[in-house]
Amino acid sequence: MDAKEWKEKLLSEKKNGYDLLDPAEREPMNAYCEAYKAYMNAAKTERECVREGIRQAEEKGFRPYVPGMALAPGDKVYHSNRGKMLLLAVIGQKSLAEGAQMVAAHIDSPRLDLKPNPLYEDGELAYLKTRYYGGIRKYQWMVMPLELHGVVARKDGTTVEVSIGAGDDEPKLVMTDLLPHLAREQSRKPLAEAFPGEQLNILFCSEPMEGDEKDRVKLAAMKLLYEKYGITEADFLSAELEAVPAFKAMDIGFDRSMIGAYGQDDRACGYAGLKALLDLEAVPEKTAVCVLADKEEIGSTGVSAMKTADFDKFMEDLCEGQGVSLRECFAHSFCLSCDVAAAYDPNFPEAFERNNSAFMNYGMGVCKYTGGGGKGGASDASAEVMAYARRIFDGNGILWQVSELGKVDGGGGGTVAGYMADRNIDTLDAGMPLLAMHAPFEITAKLDCYMTYKAMKVVYMN
Repeated sequence: MDAKEWKEKLLSEKKNGYDLLDPAEREPMNAYCEAYKAYMNAAKTERECVREGIRQAEEKGFRPYVPGMALAPGDKVYHSNRGKMLLLAVIGQKSLAEGAQMVAAHIDSPRLDLKPNPLYEDGELAYLKTRYYGGIRKYQWMVMPLELHGVVARKDGTTVEVSIGAGDDEPKLVMTDLLPHLAREQSRKPLAEAFPGEQLNILFCSEPMEGDEKDRVKLAAMKLLYEKYGITEADFLSAELEAVPAFKAMDIGFDRSMIGAYGQDDRACGYAGLKALLDLEAVPEKTAVCVLADKEEIGSTGVSAMKTADFDKFMEDLCEGQGVSLRECFAHSFCLSCDVAAAYDPNFPEAFERNNSAFMNYGMGVCKYTGGGGKGGASDASAEVMAYARRIFDGNGILWQVSELGKVDGGGGGTVAGYMADRNIDTLDAGMPLLAMHAPFEITAKLDCYMTYKAMKVVYMN
């Protein structure tokens, strides 16, 4: 063989996905992305993701799981954990003793949570105090139109849903920043110090109530909340209210090849896992399980996070229905921990190592390990698991690539993979590349989103 033939036989060559995409897939790719954008507009918090996920699942014949219910191959069930975590399963042809095929993603995203005592007045303006949730770059959230979503639980046991700014004709909220004319001292500070967390206060109202009472603007704001939602200031103590960016998912680029939206980390993967399960055309050989978890951005701790025993209980109940040990099931299971990858950004090449970076439009990124430095905190998939992934993805026409979270000593991060692997489940990280991760507005490529969805279907069926 000559050098060209040896090169083709021995070396790997990365190609842009559009050079490999079957023209017949253009239409289904675009249809998938339109449905994904609609989902993102309907689901801006973890509670809304669960509600929308249940709605779509029930349309496809899924029913609430009740422990002890008889299940047969092809049956479709779901379980909501406190309205903030969603577990779904399609019962397979084989016994759970042979394991399950799982996709696990998270549906929480960086945001601003209201503090327990948020409302105050200063300078005859009413503000809401926040505590940021997850890893944000605080400057990116200043002077950003915001919406407020969440629930307020009253002492009498009733709950009221709050939504301010979600409609096109509804007023938006905002946090102000200092004018450049007076920002000389602020501009000298390091970026991480220029915007203290205690200054992330949302401008809420400015019109005072008539009279000579103290804090008339705060009182007027509270009156509006009481008239619309029937809540008092004390009810903030038992509320979960989240401020998120106030814009819809949209096409990006003159060629419409990308999607911009808030919360694509990790709802882009969460939707891919959900949609792939709902779209299964045949009964899978092994039981297919989709896990949409909360709290990943703050360490996956809590009753609705990936560490929760509620996942184990759901799987154990399914196993007991077949007379199978949960430990036996987990030992033979596979999980794709589906979380977004850091896309190579030519504007910041110093943060990446090109040979092991994921590129936009090259397909789903597969990440053998996450963590930082010496793989600290990583779930490092075995060579055998990587070979399995290569086999099923290449064998089913999935466009995919290797991904790594930037340069070795550049930082790092993690996913839910470690918590699945701790359960003795073979686990691998994968997801679509993402530009501007954790910003209020993140960018994905439509081709990568579609290939990630297709890869989820392959996992469920193999």
